[in-house]
Amino acid sequence: MGEPVAAPFLLWGRTTVAGVIGWDIGGAHLKAVRAQDGVIVAAVQLPCAPHLGVAQIESALREAKGSLGDADRHAVTMTAELSDAFPDRAAGVAQVAAICAHELGGEHLSFYAGAWGLVSRADVAPRARSIASANWRASAELAARHCENALLIDMGSTTTDIVPICGHAVAAQGEDDAGRLACGELVYTGLLRSSPAAGLTLAPVGGRLVPLVDEQFATMADAHRLLNDIPEGVDTGPTVDGRDKGLEASRARLARLVGCDAKDHAPEAWDALAAFFVRSQLRRIEDRLALLVSRAPSLSRAEIVGAGVGRGVVAALAKHEGRAYRDFGEFLPRSSAAISVSDCAPACAVALLAGEL
Repeated sequence: MGEPVAAPFLLWGRTTVAGVIGWDIGGAHLKAVRAQDGVIVAAVQLPCAPHLGVAQIESALREAKGSLGDADRHAVTMTAELSDAFPDRAAGVAQVAAICAHELGGEHLSFYAGAWGLVSRADVAPRARSIASANWRASAELAARHCENALLIDMGSTTTDIVPICGHAVAAQGEDDAGRLACGELVYTGLLRSSPAAGLTLAPVGGRLVPLVDEQFATMADAHRLLNDIPEGVDTGPTVDGRDKGLEASRARLARLVGCDAKDHAPEAWDALAAFFVRSQLRRIEDRLALLVSRAPSLSRAEIVGAGVGRGVVAALAKHEGRAYRDFGEFLPRSSAAISVSDCAPACAVALLAGEL
């Protein structure tokens, strides 16, 4: 099958192709950006839950395409193949690719395959393992062009990617999700959808350490909501109990995790519990950072590059660590500061890569 191409972004600098759309199709959201002559001119993020049916992907693609318009080329990266809508990842990659070909057209459609770069639909089956959940690498390759030594931290709604960059090159050890989890380069915690109780058995409430209830009564969105950590327009998913996203409802959901009603303690007690859950989340990420630094001492004082909807939390982490912080958006030419390019880092990366081929 040959060897993968090295550093796909090293070809940047050629004349760009007008009208390229980059797609990042996830298990909770679809993100897409339009690049025009190498400049990001529009971005869209839509809910997309394939576990509720693959028609979710189809409808999200149609809506996003309607918003962004036609394009000369389409480049796709994905994590949706992990959804339990599919029997395994290879089948998921194949079905997502088939949906994209149907909705976007196959003639100028390519798929990001990590170190192999962008491949045609004909190569999807043999490259399925490399295509599956490779979106993190696209962002990291772009960041590596601008950073000698850095830690790219992309906090999404569900997971957090931590990618080491050493000597202007991606220095990740893991290639798939299992390997990245074991290497500390992927943490299943995010700004919105993950569990506040992950990795915990006890939480401080009312002067006692209380055992946590093993039920999905709340999400990290409830905790971050109370701390005002969620950017405007990001908190679009449903709550676990179907109730509103106000502060009182968020406190009530967190209270259930310790077997209480919100009225059992003052609102400040539940706000303190939210802060505890957020600190615990940050500690999980800090532990992985320490692991990566132990592997590569050149990262001991390296800057942190933040991306994703949770990059505000990442910026706070960088400050706590005493590290310089840069927003991923600094690396992307865009037509308007109002375009949240850092929310859609992988989609931006594959759009710009496709425009250089």
